[in-house]
Amino acid sequence: MKKDGITQFLTCMMFLTVSMALCQSCSSMYYAAWEQVGKHKRDLLRDNVSAVRDEQMEATEQFKDALTRLKELTGFHGGDLEETYNALKADYEECEEKAEAVKVRIEKIDHIASDLFEEWDQEIETISSTDLRRKSRKKLKLTKERYARLYRAMEKSENRLDPVLTQLRDQVIYLKHNLNAQAIAGLQAEVSSIELDVRDLIRDMETSIAQADEFIKALPE
Repeated sequence: MKKDGITQFLTCMMFLTVSMALCQSCSSMYYAAWEQVGKHKRDLLRDNVSAVRDEQMEATEQFKDALTRLKELTGFHGGDLEETYNALKADYEECEEKAEAVKVRIEKIDHIASDLFEEWDQEIETISSTDLRRKSRKKLKLTKERYARLYRAMEKSENRLDPVLTQLRDQVIYLKHNLNAQAIAGLQAEVSSIELDVRDLIRDMETSIAQADEFIKALPE
């Protein structure tokens, strides 16, 4: 029994080692391909931070639209309920897509940043001039600090996405099975709560967007 356990452990460790090696190999190929067209890790980081800024702007507008649609529905005073509900459902699905794009982008940014800083640190060691090595380390330290501020802002806004999406999804599912004036009228209090959460999300998104702008401007060419 003990021998079987050791064998399983060794097999698991071997699998993890191979997986990590494959991941590192894929990363190396990814960067090598970009370098062929003149883009290095610093350029890729800048491009992706710029992209997440734009995606957060789009997500902000989409969540605003979904909130507006939900408020229109709960303040409904006649017309086609089904049509308004379908528009709300479409807005929610767009919010999901925008949120997922932001999450994926943030993960990609953090991976590239980690690789860039590791490469930068290694290359500093090859500089023979003490003065240039010191200056390069100072620049690396400042860039890491700026990135840390950016990442905290991105992470804070990302952490608000799922709770807001959950609330919107709950409303969409509830309304799907209770599409009548009486049920809709009873949602006013919940919509007010969602509105506050959406405002907090938008505020944090805007902070993250501002941090992205600051990071892009300060990132060395």
